[in-house]
Amino acid sequence: MLPQFFSTPAKTNPKIHLWLPDIFQFKGGIQVYSAFLLQAIAQIYPQAKLQVCLKHDTHALPELELANPPSYSFAGNYPLSLRTLVYSSQILSSAIRTQPDLIIVSHVNFSQAAYWLKQFWGIPYWIVAHGIEVWDLQNPQVKSSLQNADLILAVSEYTCDRLIQSQNLNPAKVVILPNTFDSNRFYISPKPEYLLARHNLVANQKIMLTVARLAQSEQYKGYDQVLRAMPQILSTIPDLHYLIVGKGNDTDRIKKIIKELKLESNVTLVGFIPDSELKDYYNLCDLFIMPSKGEGFGIVFLEALACGKPVIAGNQDGSVTALREGKFGILINPDNIEELEHEITKVLVQTSDHPLIYQPEALRSQVIAEFGQAAFKSRLQQYLEQYLENRMPKDMEKEVCVA
Repeated sequence: MLPQFFSTPAKTNPKIHLWLPDIFQFKGGIQVYSAFLLQAIAQIYPQAKLQVCLKHDTHALPELELANPPSYSFAGNYPLSLRTLVYSSQILSSAIRTQPDLIIVSHVNFSQAAYWLKQFWGIPYWIVAHGIEVWDLQNPQVKSSLQNADLILAVSEYTCDRLIQSQNLNPAKVVILPNTFDSNRFYISPKPEYLLARHNLVANQKIMLTVARLAQSEQYKGYDQVLRAMPQILSTIPDLHYLIVGKGNDTDRIKKIIKELKLESNVTLVGFIPDSELKDYYNLCDLFIMPSKGEGFGIVFLEALACGKPVIAGNQDGSVTALREGKFGILINPDNIEELEHEITKVLVQTSDHPLIYQPEALRSQVIAEFGQAAFKSRLQQYLEQYLENRMPKDMEKEVCVA
């Protein structure tokens, strides 16, 4: 049972601080999750006194509309060499001055300050655990911060299990709050003509898509495995085209693989795209594929599913949660090229024995029911109420992670 820290009046008007890396100027997975977290808390407690501290943002944008706007502080205007110091000063001084009822830290690197505030002022804190940033921690101070957190919100069962095992955490302190997505932004539509023209494709051509950061440190995403599977697939589907959206320092290595495999006519490295085009790229493809081995969760899977697209993912990481153990898509061994070839071909020639992947509207409605913003808000509200009322709701017990 988790400790009670809110007084009774705070149930409707709590003071909550959120320490976030950024949510406005950059849109990575942690940033998107952090924005949804802020929105959900603002909806759960419309009278709450919210203080949002952003390390890398320079200002707020109107895209995040909240009925009761929080107080923001920004450290992004300071040079990188000074930013950590400035941000630390901002979060500490704000918390000491206002004495919040709860601090929620959306990146573990910020947790050391929360630990000291708890030690000296008794302010409780939660930490969000996304994936790679918490699995193999070496910093003893950050590890101590995890050990002393009042609650850890893990985005998937995989992240939860790996975190508990690697950091020897009490399983009762780690719960699951999966990623969510904007179903109003990602929806089913025809293949966009402007993208077909841009990439010299035709509407009836089979198209695969991966959306990922192409970083040398994130080669586990599996796009190179897809490339190695393509020569055999092309013998059955000769006009297949593979679009890889994203940029990073792994691009040159990918280009070499494409050249070695003679795939220049069948693969396009799209590079960076604006957010406004992302939904259209999902709708351009016939299959979204990312056979990752180190994904904390994978918001891109939800976005593709909401656009009604078949999805193939790896069976060794947080992708399993995103696809609900295979209910929403096909899970494969990312290291098995033959299996990858086989499953890609079956999906694209429509002989897969997974019927839901060929029912776009049903796929969309089910992923919204499971991972939409309403589901995210409901789970989060249960966790907050657990703290408010010092009890464990029966429905919530199913979400507690046991390694």
